[in-house]
Amino acid sequence: MATGITQVQVNTAADALVFTGVRPTVDRIRAFLGTGSPNTVTRMLEVWWQGLGPRLRAQQARADLPSVPEAVAGLAAQLWEAALEAAHAEAASALSHQADAVAAQAAQLDTDRAALVHHSAALDAAVDVARQAQTVAEARLAEAQALIAQQAAHVTDLLGQRDSAHGKLEALQRIHVETTEQLARHMDAAAAERDALSQHVRAVEDRAHQEVDRARQDAKSLQAQLAAAGKERDALAQQLRDAREAALKEAARQQQEAAAQRARAEALEEQLHRLNAAVVPAQKARGARATSPKATPKRAPSKQRSDRGTK
Repeated sequence: MATGITQVQVNTAADALVFTGVRPTVDRIRAFLGTGSPNTVTRMLEVWWQGLGPRLRAQQARADLPSVPEAVAGLAAQLWEAALEAAHAEAASALSHQADAVAAQAAQLDTDRAALVHHSAALDAAVDVARQAQTVAEARLAEAQALIAQQAAHVTDLLGQRDSAHGKLEALQRIHVETTEQLARHMDAAAAERDALSQHVRAVEDRAHQEVDRARQDAKSLQAQLAAAGKERDALAQQLRDAREAALKEAARQQQEAAAQRARAEALEEQLHRLNAAVVPAQKARGARATSPKATPKRAPSKQRSDRGTK
């Protein structure tokens, strides 16, 4: 509010309020003038009150002068009544304009408050959507974590299968060693029998050759089984690596999505707090303006006697 009012302005406003039957106050004078700081108006209103008594006494002395002709006194009374009516009309007009301005400001505050409430509701809806998205993201993250646990269990099972394959391979290797040793024993026995039983050399050699061929076939079969077991082991290891990499990528993506949704929800909640903080001062300001005087109150009994003395 602008400053720089004068004592004359405050005196005029106070006189006009008195003419309308209203007690001059700091708020009423500021409303009448449309300007002035409370401290300045308080100080100048005190000066007006101090000068009110001398002015009334001087006015009464002028009214009691015996030398004033009756015609002049009547004309002066008419002029005084006209001045009072003009001051009353001017004060009423000023108060009406002030009331219109206050009503316009109140309407604007209502419009601004409605806009803020609408925007706040929109932000509430956005926060709800963000929270729902966060809930979905967290659910997906939980599903991903469950999938990771499932994949880990599958990996553990694959490791068990690999260990079992290693056990089978070791068993086959033992069989191969035993077969080789058995073959050697058979060959030694065949050689001994050949030396001891020369007449049965051909039969023994044929039988030995058959056993050797059979042992070789068994050895080839065992080697093929070993090769197949090695390939199966390599395939299981590659499957394990692929599953672990896919699970880690999915978990990282879900965590990033959950973090983004959480950051968005926090930003929306912060904006909502700022808007709520802006709405509260506006409502308080509207309430303060609503309590300002808008109409002329009734005269107090003591003031009526003072006004009759003034007139």
